[in-house]
Amino acid sequence: MNAMKFAIPLFVALAYGPAQGWAQSVLGTAQSFAVLAGSTVTNTPTTVDNPTVLNGYLGVSPGTSITNLAAITVNGTPGGIAGVNVHTPATGIPPGAVAAQAQSDLTTAYTTLAGLGATVLTGDLGGRTLTSGVYSFSAGLTGTLQLDAQGLSNAFWVFQTGSTLITASNSSVVFINDADNIAPVFWQVGSSATLGTDTNFIGNIVALTSITLNTGADILCGSALARNGAVTLDTNHISTGCNNAIVIGGGNGNGGGTVVTTPVPEPEIYAMMAVGLGLVGWVGRRKKLKEAAAA
Repeated sequence: MNAMKFAIPLFVALAYGPAQGWAQSVLGTAQSFAVLAGSTVTNTPTTVDNPTVLNGYLGVSPGTSITNLAAITVNGTPGGIAGVNVHTPATGIPPGAVAAQAQSDLTTAYTTLAGLGATVLTGDLGGRTLTSGVYSFSAGLTGTLQLDAQGLSNAFWVFQTGSTLITASNSSVVFINDADNIAPVFWQVGSSATLGTDTNFIGNIVALTSITLNTGADILCGSALARNGAVTLDTNHISTGCNNAIVIGGGNGNGGGTVVTTPVPEPEIYAMMAVGLGLVGWVGRRKKLKEAAAA
């Protein structure tokens, strides 16, 4: 027996352990928010009879205003509204701190997404079927955009635009060949985003300025996250059910970009490292003792 017998499995753990299923959330703490605005959240319905429904947090920072809050149903996990001078989930965090941290993480996410290498798309996004990857575009969405996961567990999509994201009324984004319908989708928008009436959308909108959801526009799996401006709502449903983590090296090549993250090893990886290093040290010490005895 020699140290190499322990060093080899240790090397395997170090070299391959982190890459097997490692994923890191792009949004950080912002991933808990269905809606996050920089200046204000404006909700058009004035009664609770036909409310906007958010499955996730609602927050504003550094702004303080949320209009028609009574006509917004917030089903957060664990629930609540994390705004400035509104209501903070029972975490012991001072009012506003939750949304402020989420805005900080949103800024980091925006920069990360904007910096990825991408395949350039020309023309409208409607009528396309796109496999996993990173794409840049300058047109809008009219009709249906299909996101084909091809059955891959690490499929993801990042869409970048330096200007606006605008969808026509009754447009939709849908998954195909994704058994769980929760693959990560991000829309990095260089100015403002507008979802047309009755749009059925998928993905996290990460906008520099503002986001407007017209009447009946729903984000079935994702969020509306505005860095500097307002988020305007009108009888919408938004659910944060997507997986917001991108596996290192994920995507199947169409996008041309690899998400570079710096994940922290899982606790079990640390344990493997510690055990492996301990065994290598023990074998080395035992070998030295044998050599000393033989001398």
